[in-house]
Amino acid sequence: MKKIINAVDQVENQMIEGMVKAFPQYVKKLDCGNVVVRAQKKTGKVALISGGGSGHEPAHGGFVGKGMLDAAVAGAVFTSPTPDQIYEGIKAVDDGKGVLMVVKNYTGDVLNFEMAAEMAADMDGIDVKEVVVNDDVAVQDSLYTTGRRGVAGTVFVHKIAGALAERGASLDEVQAVAQKVIDNVRTMGMAIKPCTVPAAGEPGFELADNEMEIGIGIHGEPGVEKKPLETADEIVDTLLEKILADIDYAGSEVAVMINGCGSTPLMELFIVNNHVADVLAEKGIKVYKTMVGEYMTSLEMEGFSITLLRLDDQMKELLDDEADTPALTVTK
Repeated sequence: MKKIINAVDQVENQMIEGMVKAFPQYVKKLDCGNVVVRAQKKTGKVALISGGGSGHEPAHGGFVGKGMLDAAVAGAVFTSPTPDQIYEGIKAVDDGKGVLMVVKNYTGDVLNFEMAAEMAADMDGIDVKEVVVNDDVAVQDSLYTTGRRGVAGTVFVHKIAGALAERGASLDEVQAVAQKVIDNVRTMGMAIKPCTVPAAGEPGFELADNEMEIGIGIHGEPGVEKKPLETADEIVDTLLEKILADIDYAGSEVAVMINGCGSTPLMELFIVNNHVADVLAEKGIKVYKTMVGEYMTSLEMEGFSITLLRLDDQMKELLDDEADTPALTVTK
């Protein structure tokens, strides 16, 4: 295993400290572990908190800032943060308007975030609600979940719910729009090279030079099918077929996210998007906005995922609202 690190047990802490030193105008670190909050607390609004294991950068700390998250909590690589960490994050960002937790559907994340919410409610009287993102169409149940996994579609939840919160909406309203995004977003991914968790020292699965894995998750876990490597267009057709079969996108406007898994060249992501756009056009699905890049990675995994979000007028407006974070900036 080759990693550019100092010590396995310092990876997460040094990563967060390095991010804060790079973006002090956006984020600061709490003293209670790897929790980052907005450098300048925004008052008078519902606060959004999200997080999960490290290794998905820029998620989640990279989306802390104006129009998106108020706090992000990082556990060890691919491991849920502890309830205590999440609880401290909730306390730090609450301003009396309540806190919405955006949780990806992994058993550890769901249990720990819910435990933290109970602590905040019982000990501090904070009104905490949650949404659970489950956008992955590849599997119904996995090594880490009951039900579908939460993957790159989570970024759309951060953006749209964060925009409504920034406008001053109530906790119930912010929760409702977050759930609407979840109900209308679907994702599927693939990989041609696995990743290696520093503490494990070996890849999560093996692939020959001429093989690919279809339906991978974001924790280095294998997918649902190992098959011979195909062309970019053929891979896109496989992923889109499953996504388009899950929701009726006919006649809809959509937001598209082509998300790199950590080591996929931007050149290849644009090649993927080229065919995605053509297929959607052929099917009469209008692309309103496209995002291409690394938003929710899996360390150095080489591969990509496609996310489609079926939009209505409210979601389009909120998608276009200003955001200013280390990893995503939207200007009007």
